Amino acid sequence: MSTLERSFGLLEYLATRPAGANLAVIAKDLALPLSATHRLLAELARIGYVRQSRDHGSYALTTKLAAMGLSFLSNSGIVDIAQPLIDRVADVAGELARLAIVDGDRLTFVAKAQGARFGLRYDPDTGIDVCLSCSAAGHAWLMTMSDEQAIEIVARAGFGDPKDYGRNAPTTIKALTKILQATRKRGFSMISEMYAPGMASMGAPVQLPGEPAIGVLTLAGPLIRMTEERMLALGPELVATARELAVASIASPMFGRAALRNAA
Repeated sequence: MSTLERSFGLLEYLATRPAGANLAVIAKDLALPLSATHRLLAELARIGYVRQSRDHGSYALTTKLAAMGLSFLSNSGIVDIAQPLIDRVADVAGELARLAIVDGDRLTFVAKAQGARFGLRYDPDTGIDVCLSCSAAGHAWLMTMSDEQAIEIVARAGFGDPKDYGRNAPTTIKALTKILQATRKRGFSMISEMYAPGMASMGAPVQLPGEPAIGVLTLAGPLIRMTEERMLALGPELVATARELAVASIASPMFGRAALRNAA
């Protein structure tokens, strides 16, 4: 493993531990020599991506990496373009609406709007990558591909373990393929206790005809409100908004090139 790979692995490790971790724990968890781990952390601290606590000596990320990501998204224009539409569908559904964008083999949530006005609220962090095999966002993206393409991507990422997600998370190719076939017929994804216990969600691809999907728009909320009947009723609104997002993406430098090719 190269020094660059080790450095990014360390950054990804600390990104899931906002409180930080001490040197020995980091080295053990990443299976790296203690001395090499210390050198990497010292170099990352020198250039401003990591800080060391004076009290406990633990290492944590600074906001520099997050600021870079936010700057990238801001300059892409996609969040500014999408936010009014995300706000609208969240308000109509009265649930959490989120936009995930496609980046290679990954889906990452970049924007959200909370439409729940009372009762239980589901509101996980923005910026997380999506588990493709057991999420509404993942299924909505995978439905735009052939079964072979979808399974290839999931095989590289791995299946979600039900003990880490929901009891209905698919764990085999056969189970996932069956779900994707039903999703394509419906035109949007629907899951219940696959990604999280007690939660249900749905997703529609942000995609212009003839072009690959550039993102996914989702709605999520407690199972007690997001019943199958309610999700089916919300489906047309979600799909229509996702289509509007696809058209609006033409104005984004990040996605405009592909969208303009299709429009022409």
